[in-house]
Amino acid sequence: MTQKIAIIGPESTGKTTLARQLARHYGTLWVPEYARTYLDQLGRPYEEADLLQIARGQLALEEELLPAAHGFLFCDTHLLVIKIWSEYKYGRCHPWILEHLRLSSYRLHLLTQADLPWEFDPQREHPHEREVLEKLYRQALQNAAVPFAEIKGRGEERLLHAIEAIESSRHTA
Repeated sequence: MTQKIAIIGPESTGKTTLARQLARHYGTLWVPEYARTYLDQLGRPYEEADLLQIARGQLALEEELLPAAHGFLFCDTHLLVIKIWSEYKYGRCHPWILEHLRLSSYRLHLLTQADLPWEFDPQREHPHEREVLEKLYRQALQNAAVPFAEIKGRGEERLLHAIEAIESSRHTA
């Protein structure tokens, strides 16, 4: 049975790179962050209502790719990221996102730490608030009592930390 692994963390912490590397290492698929495609095609600044469309699109993309994945499906974001961002930016989160977050099931959550240099990207908004957001993600994962591992380091070291966490989670099942 294929299990989903969510990669969560502040912007510019290597989530996409890690998702690609892990998929290559395990010979499976990874799910890109739907928000990037959505925002690239939006043609205007996003609004609070767009977060619901992004959440729905992300889950749909995961469900589309899951049957073709082998062993693991690595997800380059998670509804938790959308929830925290919504609360951080707008002070609330849509009930649909909260409900689907509650119902979601992932084998492991990899929390990427903000120990990499921030890189400009037109979709990134808060280079100086990464540590604050990282703490919010960590607290939310702890409160949800879901399995997670913190991933740090650069390059190959970061990948090896993630592989170690995944292999460790296999032995605790």
